[in-house]
Amino acid sequence: MPTSHLILGGARSGKSRFALATMPPRARVAFVATAEARDPDLAARIARHRAERPASWATVEAPIALVDALDGLAGRVDVALVDCLTLWVANRMLRGDDEAVVLGEIDRLAALMARRPFDLTLVSNEVGQGVHPPTAEGLRFQDLLGLVNQRVAAAADRVTLVVAGLPLTLKAPAPVDVALQSP
Repeated sequence: MPTSHLILGGARSGKSRFALATMPPRARVAFVATAEARDPDLAARIARHRAERPASWATVEAPIALVDALDGLAGRVDVALVDCLTLWVANRMLRGDDEAVVLGEIDRLAALMARRPFDLTLVSNEVGQGVHPPTAEGLRFQDLLGLVNQRVAAAADRVTLVVAGLPLTLKAPAPVDVALQSP
């Protein structure tokens, strides 16, 4: 049965590298990119990340319509890797979407996760341990991403926090007790 996995971490924590390492070999993988090359530094980072991925993986760009893009992958892939929810939330805010619209999309994402059309891994920045943003817009972003992460974590089967490249399991499926199962 397909599962869902949320991978959280701070900036440069190794969360994306860890997510790539969790992809099963020989699976039909779609890398769902939310970044837009808005400046030369981000364009270089996107190129570097693309070079790190296997050439056999499909790349789907979904800076705004994430859930629609994922819905379109049903039956076509075994695994989808979304990198990352942080940039997706930023893109939605830059577009002018308010909290209710973004959280409505996250509710749609949680419903897709419950349907389990394929294994789904999502990457996001953990913002609850950072400094207080100096601007109102920064605080709004931090608050909204925190809510997004909470809702996705609640819907996910597994949640991992990556710190200094080391994964810490926060949530895992309960082990199945074989002795309690009937023959």
